[in-house]
Amino acid sequence: MRLTRIAKLSSTLLLGALLAVAGAAPAQAGTAAAPVDYVALGDSYSSGVGAGDYDGASGNCKRSNRAYPKLWAAANAPSSFAFTACSGARTSDVTANQLGPLNSGTDLVSLTVGGNDAGFSDVMTTCVLQSESACINRVNQAKAYVDSTLPGRLDSVYGAIRAKAPAARVVVLGYPRFYQLGGGCLLGLSENERAAINGAADHLNTAVAKRAADHGYTFGSVVPAFTGHEICSPAPWLHSVNWTNIGDSYHPTAAGQSGGYLPVFRSNA
Repeated sequence: MRLTRIAKLSSTLLLGALLAVAGAAPAQAGTAAAPVDYVALGDSYSSGVGAGDYDGASGNCKRSNRAYPKLWAAANAPSSFAFTACSGARTSDVTANQLGPLNSGTDLVSLTVGGNDAGFSDVMTTCVLQSESACINRVNQAKAYVDSTLPGRLDSVYGAIRAKAPAARVVVLGYPRFYQLGGGCLLGLSENERAAINGAADHLNTAVAKRAADHGYTFGSVVPAFTGHEICSPAPWLHSVNWTNIGDSYHPTAAGQSGGYLPVFRSNA
């Protein structure tokens, strides 16, 4: 008799526990993700130059439907999405022309900036058209600028973002190394030039990462994602010199946006 009562009590307790677990599951499954208001800022690496399928309304900013901000927004359906990144943008351009959509309700911001301030385009033009010594000298000038002037300019744009969107999570993405050293390129730049350009990319990324961290922002390096997909690799995710469409040169392809930038942003957003 006593054993029967104990068995019944145990069954009742077990049933109650199971019902509690079963009742908790639907509530957990039904919890909706918080709405996200997302603004994508930056230069051509964020606008998607080189990826094609540009929004005609974006004009010379060349915002691509294959750029990582558009891909992330399509996959995550944010409650609002503003895409103001623009080809050729410097820090001052971001501050002057791209911050309009930011406000106190902005939850998420992405950004690539600093390469144009450091003279990215002129460095590559010099290296492609002039001698090895001229190339390396120009690279060293760009690195000196990154050390002396760029930090203050990054502080200016980072501070402006925080002033307009004080609660936002800001994800600052870096730049890839351009070349696989010892790769399959038989023509073009010398190995010394390629190594110098890769070193400049690392130097720029280090400066950008430090300033981002000092402002409480998250830095996402894309170098690991692009490793094995640089120019001179068997499957490059970056355009080399494109003489028929010079603006695409040294920019990520559509695969570079979806396979390189998007996963890094997604893991930090």
